[in-house]
Formats: sequence, structure tokens, C-alpha cells
Amino acid sequence: MKALNRSTVGITEQLPLKIVQFGGGNFLRAFVDWMIQILNEQTGFNGGIALVKPTAGGDYAALRAQEGLYHLVLDGVSAGKHISDIKLISCVQKIINPYTEWDAYLDLAKEAELRFIVSNTTESGIRFNSSDLFEDHPPKEFPAKLTQLLYQRFEHFRGDPTKGCFLLPCELIVDNAEALRVLILRYADLWNLGEDFKHWINTANAFCNTLVDRIVSGYPEARASEIQSELGFEDQLLVAGEYYHSWVIQGTEEIRQELGFHQTDLNVQFADDLTPFREMKVRILNGAHTAVVPVGYLAGLRYVHEVMDHELVCGFIETLLSTEVIPTLDYPDSTTKKFMADVLDRFRNPVLEHQLMSIALNSTSKFVSRLLPTLRTYYLRKNSLPKHLVYGLAALIVFYRGEFDNKPIELKDNEQVLTFFSTSWARYESKELSGREFIHSVLANEDIWGEDLNSFEGLAELILKYLELIQAKGIKDTLENLD
Repeated sequence: MKALNRSTVGITEQLPLKIVQFGGGNFLRAFVDWMIQILNEQTGFNGGIALVKPTAGGDYAALRAQEGLYHLVLDGVSAGKHISDIKLISCVQKIINPYTEWDAYLDLAKEAELRFIVSNTTESGIRFNSSDLFEDHPPKEFPAKLTQLLYQRFEHFRGDPTKGCFLLPCELIVDNAEALRVLILRYADLWNLGEDFKHWINTANAFCNTLVDRIVSGYPEARASEIQSELGFEDQLLVAGEYYHSWVIQGTEEIRQELGFHQTDLNVQFADDLTPFREMKVRILNGAHTAVVPVGYLAGLRYVHEVMDHELVCGFIETLLSTEVIPTLDYPDSTTKKFMADVLDRFRNPVLEHQLMSIALNSTSKFVSRLLPTLRTYYLRKNSLPKHLVYGLAALIVFYRGEFDNKPIELKDNEQVLTFFSTSWARYESKELSGREFIHSVLANEDIWGEDLNSFEGLAELILKYLELIQAKGIKDTLENLD
């Protein structure tokens, strides 16, 4: 088996650097870099990536050894059929660690064809630290490093308004680009970089909020040897993900034309407002995940694809989405139903070992952000309760007992939340609280739900009914007769 590098695969061409990318983790390599590879293959984009290490830990040694090359393995389900693809990604031209290569990092600012800056430094990466100094090489925070790079570009090209960049952060926070812009301006003030620089930031650069969506599972440990034997190369950076992908960019016609995604079949959309896309993703995809965790787990299932193979639990989630979630979304039926169909196909992916317990982390706060808005809207519009969603909440309360069928459940949530449920269940089972009092106290906990859920007429009674049925008969029997 051959080592993977540009010599062994016969790739010698150097692409002009058009993109600086902060982060070389699995997601960006399986998402943005894959898209740039397709742009290079199918359009005249012809752009290379300079990959920058945003944090101090590690050094991207494997990526350097492979000269930026790696393979991406994509698996998915489309229209009920399994699809698979393996692609060599070769668009990463440079790997730079600003902690050891500060001058090389700043030299990126001088690249005449640089047009795009992308990042994925996690939700905690877009932050401000007043102790970061302009003289630090580098400063600690990613926005501080980026400010220094942009200031170097501003200085080198003497404020040329045509040398600005499109900034496309992929961090999963609302209005990610706007948040980044605000922090760059704060660093400009902190470091006294001047009004001309701030004006250039605001007028020569475009900060485009984005919403990304693809499940990336990482290095495919179980299949790696087989895949590498098939390829004939040893690839330490092999990365696997689902075939489905979506990138929604809040940007102008200018960036749409420059990137050229419209010349491909990639699922990249440009929109004036990301709210409907975010709301659909949170309510349908994330909401389905959160609803199905306790129901599936209590039914003895452990993986998402097992849920989709189980007639009753799969039927539960399909009905929840089609009759309770989608009617609360003010978007065309064709849009929401297609998104739902795509989500269910993604859940059916047998290759991605997506554990229910990995989704179960902080399930109570996830219920508040993902399912409570559906409950509220449904109740206000129909003057009735969404029974499948309520059943899911009842199952969640049973799940938070921390034990089912005499087997412990390893719950992961805020310590106060776990203590509250443990104490409440103990009081209920010792008959200190009646069933009605138990459910009333759970729903009344505003620290968990953000409001008193007893305000929904009939909710406590219906949850108690479902909870007692689940405990007496189990998930399977109760789902068969859910009304």
C-alpha cells in the first residue's frame, strides 16, 4: 500500500490561493473542502485553500505528511436506495500553524487572489478576549488572529476596496458572520487600528451568515482497512460522512456568481434571511432527534437507523413530523415535506452509527428549543394538544427516571436537572406525591422549561396517562394504541 502524497497520486499543479480556512477538522474537510473540490472539477473556479490552525494544540502533522491530500467517504440513502461515493480531495494547498509560522501566516494577507475566508472553530470559537494584544504572535482567540490578518491585508494593499474578502463562518451560532464582524471591530478599537481600517472592514468585506448541515462521523474505524485496500493508499485522514448536505448563505448576487455553486448540483442556496431554513432544521431534524431518543431507547433501540427499521417507533416519528410539526411551520408544504423526506432518509443511513445516547445529552434544554415551540404553536392554533409530542414528553420524563426495566440509564444533563428528576421520582414512588402532584411539579419547574407548562390546559393529565401506560405496558404496546 502506497503512502498518500502529491507525488504518488501524480498531482503537481498548484492552484492559486483563493480561500483561507481556519480549522482542519473533520467537518470542514468533509463539507467546505469537498465543495471546493467539486467547484474546481466542474467549473472554472480554480481555487486553492490555505488551511490555518486556529488553536495551539496539535500541528496537523498527518495533513502535512500527506501534502493536504485525503479521501472523503460519503454514504447515504436516497429514495430508499443506498448510495456511496469516495473522492480524493486535493484543493488544500498550504497548511500553516500561526503558533510556529507567524510570518507565513501574515503572508497569506498578501495573496492577490484571496477572496474567501471560512472557519469552523466551534460555537465557543467566536469570542472576544480583552487580554489579547496586537503584539501577540499569535493572540489566543480566533477573531483576534483574523483581525491581524485583515489588518495586514489592509496595510499591504493600502486600503484597496477591491481587496476585501467574503467571510463565511460555519460555526453553529445565530448570525455567525455578524457576530464575527462585531468582534473584529472590537479588536480594532482595542488595538487602536484606526477608523480607516474599520471603514474598510465594513465596506470592502462582506460578512455572510451561513447555516451548514451534514452529519460527519469522522474516521471510519471499522471500514478503514477495507477502504484503504480498495484505494491502494494509506490515508491517515480518511473521513466519512453522510451524502446529504446543505449550505445556506445569506449573501448577494456577487458572491453567488463568484463562487459558482449554481453551475453544480451541490445543495447550496443563497437567501436574504436564514430564519426559515434554521427554523425548519431545528423543528424537523433536531426536533425529531430529541423526540425519538426517549421513545426509541425505552423501546430497546440504541441507534437512529434501528429506530427507522422499527415499524412502531418509525411510524411515531413520521406521524409526529407530518401531523404536528409541519402544520406549525409557515412555509410551503412542498418545502417542508421534502425536507422531512430528506431527514427520514438521513435517519435510515445504515452506515452512520448514530447512537441515541449521543443525542440524549442535555435533552431537557433541547426539548425547550426544539419541541416546545411546536407544542406552543400547535396548542394556540388548534386549541388542542399534539398527542405524539406529548407522548414524547411523557417518555422523556420516564427516561429521566434514570432506570428502565431494572437497567440504569446513563443520563447526561445539568446537575440541578438530574437532581430534580431523581428527587421528584423518589417522592412519587414513595407515594409522598400523587401522580397528579408529581407531573404538576415537573411541569411547573421554570428553571428547566423556561415557563410553567401547566398553563397548557390538559397537558398534565395527558402526560400522566401516557406515563402510567409506558410504565405498565412499555413503549411498544402503548404506541400501538396511541390516541
